[in-house]
Amino acid sequence: MTQTTTDSPVRRQRAQIKERTLRTDQWWRYPLVTFIIFMAFLVYATWAIFDKSFFVSPYHAPFASPCLAAASCPEEARLFGFAPFGDWYTLPPGLLILGLPAGFRFTCYYYRKAYYRGFWLSPPACAVNEPHSKYTGESRFPLILQNVHRYFFYAAIVIGLVLAVDAVKALIGNPTGLGTWILIANAVLINLYTLSCHSCRHITAGRLNHFSKHPVRYRAWGIVSKLNAKHQELALISMFSVMGADLYVRLVAKGIINFPFA
Repeated sequence: MTQTTTDSPVRRQRAQIKERTLRTDQWWRYPLVTFIIFMAFLVYATWAIFDKSFFVSPYHAPFASPCLAAASCPEEARLFGFAPFGDWYTLPPGLLILGLPAGFRFTCYYYRKAYYRGFWLSPPACAVNEPHSKYTGESRFPLILQNVHRYFFYAAIVIGLVLAVDAVKALIGNPTGLGTWILIANAVLINLYTLSCHSCRHITAGRLNHFSKHPVRYRAWGIVSKLNAKHQELALISMFSVMGADLYVRLVAKGIINFPFA
């Protein structure tokens, strides 16, 4: 019986395919749509940072909450009256906090997949060649910065709680207002997205060797695992909800939306 070795010339040859891909479907739609949506979000966030109409009692725009600058934050907009940045800080208040939720989202496992394909083109789609000559993963700058995701998670928990407080304040101040329920829905979605994070699942009980010895953590892990299965959906929905809630509050503050139940 003869044995085929790896030194066989047939084994050493590779198929010579000049096409970028043999896929015949519209594989480019996903990265293109991702690019458009994310760019729209980035453009809006940039505008929102410098827009001063972020508060109208009892509504607080999420992109500017918590408001920590005494010079630019109305008394009612401050979280429990707390404004550690005094009159010397004159830059937009959103610059102080937006880096935290933005860092959490941009290092999120789902968003990595999305913008790796839409922006980094690594790869743009399955079975499609990427333009990079070699693959280094997340071992070099800038992608190595993705490893700080677990630390941004703790900051995202705080931001989620702040948005929940803002929603409660809106409910107390205007229980029948449409903006109140928009802020409540956004706070729920933001916190569900945060808790569905892979880091949250790992922190909850990812390193336990015996679930039977930790029944409470095991139950919490089970709940987070169910949320984790919906992480992609929650990531997208909460991105639109936070942008929609922020825009709604700013339109009310500018007087563009002005009706009895605003």
